[in-house]
Amino acid sequence: MALFAIPKVLQGPEELNVEGPKVIKTFEIFGLKINFTETVVLEWIVMAVILLGAFLLTRNLKVRKVSKRQAIAEMAVEAITNLVRDTMGKRWLWFTPYIATVFCFSIFGSLISLLGVRAVTSDFSVLLCWAAITFLLITVTKIRYGGVKGYLKGFVDPIPVMLPINILSEVSTPTAMALRHFGNIAGGSIIMGLIYYGLANLSRIIHLQVPVLTVGIPAFLSLYFDLFSDFMQAFIFIMLTMVFISNAGPADDETPQTN
Repeated sequence: MALFAIPKVLQGPEELNVEGPKVIKTFEIFGLKINFTETVVLEWIVMAVILLGAFLLTRNLKVRKVSKRQAIAEMAVEAITNLVRDTMGKRWLWFTPYIATVFCFSIFGSLISLLGVRAVTSDFSVLLCWAAITFLLITVTKIRYGGVKGYLKGFVDPIPVMLPINILSEVSTPTAMALRHFGNIAGGSIIMGLIYYGLANLSRIIHLQVPVLTVGIPAFLSLYFDLFSDFMQAFIFIMLTMVFISNAGPADDETPQTN
């Protein structure tokens, strides 16, 4: 169900349309209308690609005389493990699978747009779900190490009058994370659509039989908007996730509360 989706830009010689994800089918459960959109289908495709890649990279592992495939897999695991250790500390290494999953999902979910379909990360519902999971992990971590009383007491620190502000700060965390990722993907998609639209019309104005202007320039700019930007947004999202979760608990050299 799409709560708010980045618009898919449709280029044409005379108009530029901005639309949300295509609704494949609508269900009604207990009076609540739920849209089954193309985002859901693309998510399953991305998950299948990630699972297939993980299977191919991790089968027939050896201790000696490892293959290039296994070497790539080991480098990837070591890189994400070191990133979690350096950012969160050794205490939080068990979060590595979650961080790796979000990172891969974000990258492949964005790069799928290179195939001419809508990016999974262009649907705000997807990013809001990821941010909600992170928010849940933050809350559970605070309660685990500070106790329920410590968690509730945090809303009135340093003085009780801060209660509304602390509640707003707590709730705004997942929203800000989702909007940051969504806004950058949305901006890149719209900018690329406007560029393609402008170049297509320019080719038509100067009476080119083939819109050659839409071949080279958009492809060059996509190196930033479709590759560099996608990797950066995925990296920023997992970095914020790691920082928020680790800050919710004690550092490696601190003793957690037991009450």
